[in-house]
Amino acid sequence: MKIIFWVCFALISYAYFGYALWLWLVASLKRRPVARKAITPEISIIIAARNEERNLPEKLENLRNLDYPREKTQVIVASDGSTDNTVKILLEEREWITPVILDESRGKAGALNESIKSSSGEILVFLDARQSVDRDAISELISCFADQTVGAVSGELLLQSEDGTSKENALGIYWKIEKMVRKLESESGSVVGVTGAIYAIRRDLYTEIPSGTILDDVFVPMNVVRKGRRVIFQPSAIARDRIFSEKGKEFSRKVRTLTGNYQLLSIAPWLFSPTNPILFRFLSHKIVRLMVPLFMVGMLVNSALADGLFYRLVFYSQIIFYILAVFGLLNSSVRKLKPIAIVSTFVSLNAAAAIALYNFLARKKDVWRR
Repeated sequence: MKIIFWVCFALISYAYFGYALWLWLVASLKRRPVARKAITPEISIIIAARNEERNLPEKLENLRNLDYPREKTQVIVASDGSTDNTVKILLEEREWITPVILDESRGKAGALNESIKSSSGEILVFLDARQSVDRDAISELISCFADQTVGAVSGELLLQSEDGTSKENALGIYWKIEKMVRKLESESGSVVGVTGAIYAIRRDLYTEIPSGTILDDVFVPMNVVRKGRRVIFQPSAIARDRIFSEKGKEFSRKVRTLTGNYQLLSIAPWLFSPTNPILFRFLSHKIVRLMVPLFMVGMLVNSALADGLFYRLVFYSQIIFYILAVFGLLNSSVRKLKPIAIVSTFVSLNAAAAIALYNFLARKKDVWRR
């Protein structure tokens, strides 16, 4: 029991701290800088939209204000079986954008694949309809492609409250940890996955996305790595998103994202084999974190069953930890205390991972739709 307890503790520690430390050591010993340069190749900005009448006008205005040369920018927006005014908005703007109208929904993967057929740019830039991007975001992404070893570039997602102000909460702390890991991965080689709201790849490295794929922002860049190019993180290419205050919305989005990691088991099994050039990073960054809920249960159960005062204290400490997390999740006033907010967020994220495992095993297709 004691051995299992310590193995679970070690794996949880590795998932959140040990892997980052290993990356820091690798980056310190062998840093791989990117030879950035201001370049302006022809690009195709691609957006998949479904029932986005609320966000599209603002998004298109955002794209008009980019500092990248307009004459070298193609904008493609695919309506994925929209039933609102999305198609009407796109057709009204067809003088400067290329609308791709899909009468029936094919999911984001299908919409992206169809959009690529209409693209002409040397570099493909993928954006989402909801988030805004900074004026120089695309230029910052593209500058990295001056380095011929780079095949894909991820931008950075900044989270804001719904009124547009910066949001420093427990979820923000989680994002800071994630960004630190991506930065270290980039400095020492390649990142595992990109920010779905803003990333770019060389057109000739694009791999068609299997129908129903949730995480195109993992599938696409990992295929770039498979083809021998680096995938890097460029934090100066910024997209801005809202943290939803609507109860359950942020949690549902996290469940869906984590379900997508499990989905990769079936659509891209090579990711879990030695043919994956960054197999160790993929397992450390994605898979070990997915297993943390099981390790948490392992720690709780085995500390309860193990003999000795130390394990009794550890067991009751875990009980208090979970009680505080529940209080924080049920009471927004209590959650204003930062320690409780962090505990609640940690438990919430791992509860999402546990539900994601259930969704995958139960083959809940409604979660896979987008």
